[in-house]
Amino acid sequence: MSVILSRHRGIPAQDGAGVKLTRIVNQPSLRYQDPFLMLDEFRSDNPNDYIAGFPPHPHRGFVTLTYMLAGRMEHKDSVGNTGLVAGGGAQWMKAARGIIHAEMPQQVDGLMWGFQLWINLPAKDKMAAAEWADYPAEKIPELQVGAVTVRVVAGELAAAEGPLLGPVQQTEQGFQMLDVRFTGSDEWQHHGDGQETRLAYVYQGEVEVNGEAVARGELVRLDPNAVLTLRSAGEAGMLLLSGRPIGEPVAQYGPFVMNTQAEIEQAIRDYQSGKLTA
Repeated sequence: MSVILSRHRGIPAQDGAGVKLTRIVNQPSLRYQDPFLMLDEFRSDNPNDYIAGFPPHPHRGFVTLTYMLAGRMEHKDSVGNTGLVAGGGAQWMKAARGIIHAEMPQQVDGLMWGFQLWINLPAKDKMAAAEWADYPAEKIPELQVGAVTVRVVAGELAAAEGPLLGPVQQTEQGFQMLDVRFTGSDEWQHHGDGQETRLAYVYQGEVEVNGEAVARGELVRLDPNAVLTLRSAGEAGMLLLSGRPIGEPVAQYGPFVMNTQAEIEQAIRDYQSGKLTA
């Protein structure tokens, strides 16, 4: 029996001030994957596709995680945080009750390549204080197995010398994000922790998942209980995402994600009156 439950491809989209991207999760063929609300990939070496960036905009009710493969993106927010995320680094922002931030490219040419993942928060945490953290590449632990490097961006990964703890932790959702990179022909097994939501996205090359080929640009939904054998014949890269569903209603209006329409309307009023981050 196949461990792949379904296959999906993202669609072209624009966000911010016209940044071109691919929307992988939260598009017509693949809606919310609780607790994951959205996954975008931005990848271009044409400055016209990304240079305008994401000027100041609000968020409430969820978490964002930006993970860069190449290029540099600056963060500034209404709480006073500033940071620069470059290739191999990550930025985590718990918008919770509200934050206004800007994400602007810090380059005028070259390749800009990365992902932004939106992760839902349970109702009890949606109005908590906002938080933010910047994790450069050297803060992300790695497991090296032959020609395979596994970067632990979020969660925990078992290893012979002891568990590797990613800098991003959202333990209630059992959130795990791994960047699995192949530099040659090899394989690696992922046992997982039984999280009901388990996704894999191939961002480079081709990866076999238990003998089934998954090509660049494909996201697959996976059996949560299966042991995955990931193999590639050459250079390749894959994001593995796992999490426990929250199981609550989702009401979304653009950058606001709450549980009810009334809460969305309150978020809009708070933003318009300057109280979003109060």
